[in-house]
Amino acid sequence: MSFTFTRHELAGAFGDLGTDLPLLVGVVLATGMDPTTVFMVFGALQIASGLVYRLPMPVQPLKAMAAIAIAGKLAPTLLAAGGLIVGTTMLVLAWTGALEWIARVVPKPVVRGVQVGLGLQLGNLALTRFLPAEGAAGWALAAMALVVILALRTNRTVPGGLVVLALGLGYAALTWPAGMPSPFGVHMPSFPTRWPTGTEFAQATLLLALPQIALSLGNSVLATRQVVADFFPEREPLTVRRIGATYGLMNLIAAPLGGLPVCHGSGGIAGHYAFGARTGASAVIYGSALVLAGLFLAGDPSAFQRLVPAPMLGALLLVEAVAVLALVRDLWPTPVAFGVALACGATAAFAPYGYAVALLGGTLLHRALRTGGWRPVWQA
Repeated sequence: MSFTFTRHELAGAFGDLGTDLPLLVGVVLATGMDPTTVFMVFGALQIASGLVYRLPMPVQPLKAMAAIAIAGKLAPTLLAAGGLIVGTTMLVLAWTGALEWIARVVPKPVVRGVQVGLGLQLGNLALTRFLPAEGAAGWALAAMALVVILALRTNRTVPGGLVVLALGLGYAALTWPAGMPSPFGVHMPSFPTRWPTGTEFAQATLLLALPQIALSLGNSVLATRQVVADFFPEREPLTVRRIGATYGLMNLIAAPLGGLPVCHGSGGIAGHYAFGARTGASAVIYGSALVLAGLFLAGDPSAFQRLVPAPMLGALLLVEAVAVLALVRDLWPTPVAFGVALACGATAAFAPYGYAVALLGGTLLHRALRTGGWRPVWQA
C-alpha cells in the first residue's frame, strides 16, 4: 500500500488525540518524566509504526499502566521497569508461537467483546471527564465539533477532523487564562540517569505488568488484528506474531530513552480511520507533529494540553468510541454471538480485572455454547 500525504491523511492523523494527550500529559505531571523526551519518543514510534505497517497503525500509551502511574504518582524508573517487562513478555509470546495459539483459542465474539469494552470505556471517559470540563461553553464547543464531524463525514474536499482541530485551537486562543504560561519555547530532551533496580522490577511486575498484559492481549494484539481485517480486507492479513513483535520492540526502545510504555490498539486505528486516514502517512504526520511539539511546545505540559481544549478532546474521543462500538454489528445476525460479545464488553469495561475475566470467561462461555449445539454462522 502506497503512502498518500493528502488532507484526509492529515485530518485522520489526529483522530486518536483524545486518547493520547490526556494520558501523555497526565503521566508527565504525575511522575515527573521529562515532557520533551516523552513527546519526542512517542512521536518517533508513531513514525516508525506508519513506515513499518504502511497503515493508519498508531501507537498508544499503555492504558492500564498509565492509569496506575497517574493514580499512584509512580517514579519514572518504576514505569520504565514495567515497560521493559511487558515488552520482553510480548516478544517471548510472539517468538514462541504462544500468540498464535491464543489467537486460535479466543473466538471472534470475545474479540468483539474486548472492542465493545474499549468503546464503552472511551465513551464513558468522553461523557464524564472531557465534555463537561468547560461548563456550558464546553458543551457548546463539543456540540459544534460533533455537528461538523457529522456534516462533513462524507465530504472528500473538506475533512471534518481539520475543521474540528482549527475550532479547538481558535477557542484556546480566545480563552487562554491570564496566568497560564505560554506553551511556546525550545526544549531539548533529557534522558534517564539510572537503570531500574531489582526491587523496582519486582514491584513493576505485580503493580504494572500483570494488569496490563491481559488488556494488551485482548486489545493491542487480537482486536488490532481484527480491526485491520475489518477496515482493510483487501490487504494480506496481519499476523498476531508481527503485532506482538513490534509491540515488544517499541517498549524495549522507549524505556531506556525515558519514553512512555506503549502499544498498538484497535481504538487508535478506528479513530484515524473515522477521520479519513487510509495509509501509514497519517501515523507519520501525527508522529512528526508530536516530535515538533516536544521540541517547541511541551515545556509546560499543562499549557500544551490547554492548546486542545478538553471538550474538543471529548468530541474526538466520542467519535472513536462509536467507531469501535460499531464493529460489533457484524454479529447482529447471530443473536448468541452478539450476546456473548455484549457480555464480554460489559465485563471488560466495568468489572475488576475486566479484560482478563472477559478473555477467559468469554472463551469458556463460547466453548460451552458450542458444546451445547450452537454453531456461529461464519462456521456453519
